[in-house]
Order: sequence, then C-alpha cells, then structure tokens
Amino acid sequence: MRLARPSTYLCAFVTLLNDRMGESIVFPLLPFLLASFSNDGRTLGLLAGSYALAQFTATPLIGALSDRYGRKPVIALCVAGSVLGLGLFALTVATDWARIPWAAGTSLPLGLLFVARLIDGVSGGTAATAGAVLADISPPEKRAKAFGLIGVAFGLGFILGPGLGGRLGEINVNLPVLVAVGFAAANLVLVLTLLPETHPPEARQPMPRRRELNPFSALRKVFTNPQVRRLCLAFFLFFLAFNGFTAVLVLYFKQAFDWGPALAGTAFLIVGVVATVVQGGLIGPLVKRFGEWRLTLAGLGFVIAGCLLVPLATKANAQPVVFSAVAVLALGTGLVTPCLRSLVSRRLDSSGQGAALGSLQGLQSLGSFLGPPLAGLAYELTGHTSPFWLSMGLLTAVAALVAGGLPSSGPLASSSNTESSQG
Repeated sequence: MRLARPSTYLCAFVTLLNDRMGESIVFPLLPFLLASFSNDGRTLGLLAGSYALAQFTATPLIGALSDRYGRKPVIALCVAGSVLGLGLFALTVATDWARIPWAAGTSLPLGLLFVARLIDGVSGGTAATAGAVLADISPPEKRAKAFGLIGVAFGLGFILGPGLGGRLGEINVNLPVLVAVGFAAANLVLVLTLLPETHPPEARQPMPRRRELNPFSALRKVFTNPQVRRLCLAFFLFFLAFNGFTAVLVLYFKQAFDWGPALAGTAFLIVGVVATVVQGGLIGPLVKRFGEWRLTLAGLGFVIAGCLLVPLATKANAQPVVFSAVAVLALGTGLVTPCLRSLVSRRLDSSGQGAALGSLQGLQSLGSFLGPPLAGLAYELTGHTSPFWLSMGLLTAVAALVAGGLPSSGPLASSSNTESSQG
C-alpha cells in the first residue's frame, strides 16, 4: 500500500460525486428533456432503464480491468465516457432537429439519446473503481472511515443534483445537462493531472475467464443458496418496484399537476436529504434499538404509504401531499436498503460474503433496468396511476418474503429473539 496523498482522496471524492450528480441532475428532468421527442411513458421507461442495463452489463468488466491495468487508466476512461455520453445527450436535446431536413421527423434524435445513455451507463463503473482506490490507500483498520467518503459523496450528489437541476431547469431545461458535462470534464482533468496510480504492477491480476465476467453467473449462484434465496428475491423485487414508479414519477407530476423542473427537482431534493440523514446518521442507532428485520418491514410500510399518497394527491393539494409522500418514501428506502443487505449478510458465513453481497448490486441494477420499462408500459396501457398500485402490490410481496424469511435458528433468529425480549 502506498502513502495516501490528499490529492488521491480529492480525486476519489470528486469522481464519486460526479457519478451521482451526473445521474441525479439528468434523471428528474428526463420528461422535460424528452418533451420535444416523445411524451410516451414507454419511451421514458426504456430510456431510464437503458442506463441501468449498460451499468449492469459493464461493471464486472470494469472491475476486472482495474485489477489488471491499474485504477487510473480505468477511472480516466470511465470519466471520459461520462463526458462523451452526457455531451451527446446535451447536444441532442439542444439541437433544433426540425431545421435539419434529412433528420426532421425521423427517430434519429431518440436513437442518439439512447446511445448517450448507454455510453454513460457503460462508464458508470467509476464508483466501484474509486472505491478500489480508497481500499488501495487505506490500511484495513481505517477502511471503514475511508469508505465513509462514498456515503458522503453519494448523499451530497443526491442533494446537489436535483436541487441544482431543478433551479437551472427553470432558466433553460438544457442548462443542467451542460453543467453536468462541465463537471464531468473538470473531473477528467483532475484525474489526469492529480490522481496517482494506487494499484502497483506487482499487485495486478490477470483478466478472469469470460464466463466469470457474465453478470448473470453470480446471480445464478446466489439463487441456488437456500439460505439467502428468499431475501435476494425480495431485494430484487424491491428495486424493481421502487425504480419502476420513480421512473414515471416526474412525468406524472408534469401531466397531472402541471409541475415544472423546479418543483420536480425539489421533490427529488427532499428524497436526497431524507435518505442521507437516515443512512448517514439514524440507521446505526435504529438498528441497535429495533434490529434489521423489524426495520426492513417498517421501511417497506413507509414506502407503500408513500406510493399510496402520490395518486391520492390533487392539483389543489399537490405540493404538501407529494412532498410528504416522497419524504416518507425516502425514509422507507433509507431503512430497507441497508437492513435488507445486512439480513442477507448475516445468513452467510465469511466465505460466502463477498460473492453474495456483490450479487446484490447486480440484482439492484437488474431491477433498476427492468422496473422503468414495465412501469412505463403500465402508465400508457392501464392508466397513469397504475405504476403506483402495481408497485404497492410488489412491495407487499416483498414484505411477505421478508416476514416469512425469518429463520428458526441461526444468528438472525437469535437476534430476533433478543429483540423480542428487549421489546
């Protein structure tokens, strides 16, 4: 391990921040950016899911490349890809295609938007590689503190992105995307000039076999393990439901309440603030007091309640009801995600931890890919509120899987019995 420089931490932090901000600036504005090309929920869902599909497919390869060739070239390549993807997206939405005779009325602009999102998604391995940089420069006893930078950067990105995007979007809907391109370009310059290589040649590993880079291989393994199969299915269904209704959320706000970018961005800003507070400060004491199993079920209840509130809102009470709904949603998600991961972890001995917990990230990405197109299809075919009711049904199934997944013996059961005696 090499001596850590302040510039190394700075580059890792900015890279993690860029990873979250690039997505959180663009995502709440997708319906407004797409308005010139399509108002169809199916198109929006596919566009939202394409980023997660590319990320799901490419992440194992990016991790292997960083182990083989070093962290710096891989991070630089990924950030450059982010600049290219966001730049192509910005250029496409800013172009007046009606003035281009050979392109007017064609599907070329939409095709370019999908290519841009796929490029940005393939380049989304920056978070994992930046985390590897932090692991390289930190001794084992200080890694938890170093990894705290990941949570800080992600939380800050989820707060700054929607807030900045919403405000700038009121001035010009294309402006937030240009800002995201500029931030990614600054990140690239920082990486190229200040980031040292933290993975020395003697520590590098050969590329794994092609089969090992298949993201579905790890998922097959986790579902053959009866100890975690039920909880992993619950984890997948949770992200399928959550990413489904959030993908059409802003489109629903736009069409049902005539909201603009500022109000839509404020809703996601509230999500970022609440989720950061819960996962950054409250989750530890809450787990100590109530345990992961109870908090997972309580969190699912909050998410279901938030889903219920959104379609009950009217134009007259939209702001207080929707802002309350998204706060409740964020509270529930902030409880479910870490607690469900912990429940899976506690079902396994130390030898199975890495593979299973890595598979959870794959399940999250797969749910993030499948959820938005399914919600967009439901939005168009069965009514604009149907994705919320569909998500409530899926979340109820998740709660049933978690509630029925409490083992009769083992560490999880012991913890539950302790919780009961304390209660």
